[in-house]
Amino acid sequence: MPAARGRTDVQPAEPLNLNHYATKKSVAESMLDVALLMANASQLKAVLEQGPEFKYYLTVIVLIATSLFFQVLAGALFVHMARKNLNDVANQRKLDIINNVATVLVFLTVIINIFITAFGVQKTGLYPKQ
Repeated sequence: MPAARGRTDVQPAEPLNLNHYATKKSVAESMLDVALLMANASQLKAVLEQGPEFKYYLTVIVLIATSLFFQVLAGALFVHMARKNLNDVANQRKLDIINNVATVLVFLTVIINIFITAFGVQKTGLYPKQ
């Protein structure tokens, strides 16, 4: 083992499996998407509980619905990408385009969620008493 120290020509036992790497990346992104999906569902519940009296009721409902739609669409694209073989040259261009579309959807989801936070879903005393 000490003889290998400082050597730069050491090769891994097997080459990097790009398809496996892409699958892990997609799964990690999907887990983050699930967390955001749960947060949006919670925000939607809070807005619905506040009711139409909430100043930005319709605006926040539309933003949350758009965010949820983009998240589900991006999740479907991630699942589709994970099922394809990235090592197959015939799939690479299509998967690159799908990856770019999914990345744009995730970016738009983040921007929309910034606006959802800006309009706020706070407890304003409009919740029904329990």
